[in-house]
Amino acid sequence: MKKKTMRLIGLILTLAIAMTFVAACNKDEPEASAPSASVSPSASPSESPSAPASPGPSTDSPAPPPPAAEAKTIVVGYSNFSQKFSPFFAKTAYDRDAVDMTQVLLIINDRAGNIIMNGIAGETLPYNGVDYFYSNIADISIDQKADGSVDYNIKLRDDIVFSDGVPMTIDDVIFSLYVSCDPTYDGSSTFYAMPVTGMNNYRTGVSDEIYNKYFALANDILAAGPDNTDYSGWTQAQQDAFWGEYLNKAGLVFTQEIIDYVVGGYAVSYADRFELCYNNEEAFGMRMWGFGSPEREAVGEEEVLDEDTGEPVIDEDTGEVVMRTVYEYTGNFITAVTGTVYNMAAGEFPTVQDYWDEILEAYDWELEDVEDETAGSSIIDLVVSYFISGEGPKDPAAGGEITNIAGVKKTGDYSMTVTTDSFDATSIYNFGFEVAPLHYYGDKSMYDYNNDKFGFPKGDLSIVKAKTTTPLGAGPYKFINYENNVISYEANENYYKGEPKTKYIRFREVIDADKLAGLVAGTIDITNPSFNDETVSAIKNYNSNGQITGDVIVTSTVDNLGYGYIGIAAHNVNVGGEWASEASKDLRKGLGTVFAVYRNTVINSYYGDRASVIQYPISNTSWAAPRPNDPGYREAYSVDVTGAPIYNGSMTEAQRYDAALQACIGFLKAAGYTWNEGTGQFTAAPAGASLTYEVIIPADGGGDHPAYGILTAAKEALATIGITLEINDPANSNVLWDSLDAGTEEMWCAAWGATIDPDMYQVYHSSNYVGQGGTDSNHYHIADPELDQLIMEARTSADQSFRKATYKRCLEIIMDWAVEIPNYQRQNAFIFSPDRVKMETVTPDITTFWDWLHDLELIEAA
Repeated sequence: MKKKTMRLIGLILTLAIAMTFVAACNKDEPEASAPSASVSPSASPSESPSAPASPGPSTDSPAPPPPAAEAKTIVVGYSNFSQKFSPFFAKTAYDRDAVDMTQVLLIINDRAGNIIMNGIAGETLPYNGVDYFYSNIADISIDQKADGSVDYNIKLRDDIVFSDGVPMTIDDVIFSLYVSCDPTYDGSSTFYAMPVTGMNNYRTGVSDEIYNKYFALANDILAAGPDNTDYSGWTQAQQDAFWGEYLNKAGLVFTQEIIDYVVGGYAVSYADRFELCYNNEEAFGMRMWGFGSPEREAVGEEEVLDEDTGEPVIDEDTGEVVMRTVYEYTGNFITAVTGTVYNMAAGEFPTVQDYWDEILEAYDWELEDVEDETAGSSIIDLVVSYFISGEGPKDPAAGGEITNIAGVKKTGDYSMTVTTDSFDATSIYNFGFEVAPLHYYGDKSMYDYNNDKFGFPKGDLSIVKAKTTTPLGAGPYKFINYENNVISYEANENYYKGEPKTKYIRFREVIDADKLAGLVAGTIDITNPSFNDETVSAIKNYNSNGQITGDVIVTSTVDNLGYGYIGIAAHNVNVGGEWASEASKDLRKGLGTVFAVYRNTVINSYYGDRASVIQYPISNTSWAAPRPNDPGYREAYSVDVTGAPIYNGSMTEAQRYDAALQACIGFLKAAGYTWNEGTGQFTAAPAGASLTYEVIIPADGGGDHPAYGILTAAKEALATIGITLEINDPANSNVLWDSLDAGTEEMWCAAWGATIDPDMYQVYHSSNYVGQGGTDSNHYHIADPELDQLIMEARTSADQSFRKATYKRCLEIIMDWAVEIPNYQRQNAFIFSPDRVKMETVTPDITTFWDWLHDLELIEAA
């Protein structure tokens, strides 16, 4: 019996690599004047290092000049680091920021996520009505050829110098690329997953002929299963290796990808949950993917207080104060499948191997089902690849190992071309990697491009990993050291944009609960606390103007990379079994209209200033998201069955609620529901439809979810017209995920995690609805030929204007199907001390894709 597990994060959208576009740099030996990381707790974070003592003035010589102005320091509060300060192996967002202080990226994007193609001369692009200039170390151009292949042509600036004074050339780029494409590479880059010509040959070490032979053999072994006893087509040793050594190697990579995805995308926005896992990446990855959780026990009850008034909430039906259970965490971690307990307080944590074993146990070794858990790679593709690379070279016809990537060509000292077999719009984002110095991370004596030597032995990255804790690059700052939970940096005088204005920056570890207090007390100058109600209220109390930006704290909010939604399954909510019929769409539009009208009130009550209601099923962070000033932009589910507007600007909220309900009645009548004028209710549903529908919400059985208020209000409204909405709020969220996997859900609430490119293939293409053999991520069961065609056209075009217009039409089709009610876009925040940071020097218009670490050379301590 196959067991399914939940993903607390929600459902995962596309998995193109997300780029952290930040520039910085390092030096392996601190200068004598550099500040020590050992700082007295009472010292201000903005204090400069003490000047060395000097002798008093001499009567025989002129008076000494006045002392030089002391160098200022900015201290940034961060959650715990994992000390993987490597451009190749950093995984947490905190470690990534730490290393990128010392690095430059090959390509960058602007505030909206658009790629800067002409980095050398620079480009000026608008954002929020303001023109901003962007420049970088390289140009990149795309040449799509008639045979379907694509050339990515890269030209590097010829004046970039690493912080130790060594010039950067294209060999550094090629070295960096080969590290991330090595068969043993286990970092977070997925450049190797691109369809680069010859990539598979290099990683497996065999020709296409040998590859195809062992690819077929691997799939035969897979189909036969681990219990096969017929060895006529292969040896028992090959079968044992497939289901043993190679599967385990693949499983560890597959599992590590999940951990990296979770940690990289959620360790910041869910810092409180990360801390409950003692900042252990494996435990956090398991928790957020539904394979385990910190143990908690009930210790009592407390009153639920109204967020606005602070008064107890009264149940309208019983007249009693609403109570909720209070829990305390024990310090243990319990896995979801085997029930293994790890005493985290004593330093016991699950390993990647433990996590992989849990996954195999959950799915009874059915690899096709294990695919459901992917955070990038296919487990089947991985194990097949390991089998080919392990067994293929043993074949007498192999003729030696392939030692280069055919599609990677050096064309000059400062230029190269990467050729892919096909075009994918997301591929260009993979070029946003750090250009690491070959002479530092590799062995220059082992680099000989013409003889397929790339700075390290193929299959052995030990010399690269040896520098994991001490980064060096060409970015704005040089790494000094990491001591006493503080990383110290010094400005890089060789930085190509000029030496940074602030001489020293420190990254100091601070638990999330202490970030705000630390900024107010003066021990940190910049930080990113969990942006919850308590934080917002505290910030307002500290500022004399009662706002989140004032005299004590300046707050910069950014949209989270993702959004919340309510889903409706077309295959289970329809008329007559016709998912795409107008009657079926009218049924879903009627329900969607009632859900949508309560969003403003509920989301504002739940999140306050920390979230906004969205009108299209796409994150507002995306460059492809429709904007209010775009032609045809309108509020979600705001027209009736005739296409006329439901609302007008003078309506009160109560009038809007009533108008939405009347529009719902119109939709359901058009869908074929029987209406009784006398009672003002529907009395019968058309064939295949129902008067009762269930919606599942993962609110831990206590209603703690941003969409819960929407559902309760909709339930009450629909009941007045004879429609029953059953709200299923299970204590175990597996109920929802199991239902989605089985395709039995009618309606549900969840959130999508997004990426910088909004490729809609995985979620909305008809080949990917559950049971079709694709990604099984299309839980809506939307199956529209026009939508399929548009999705494929958009993902195979390099013209962003065309893609945005095409995606707008895709979004309109999705809304016409009424399978998704876009709900909210929540926010994260950075906070600054205006007393210790000159805010006019901080990069303006901070966004999800352009945070305060950009233009770092300009920021000044006050």
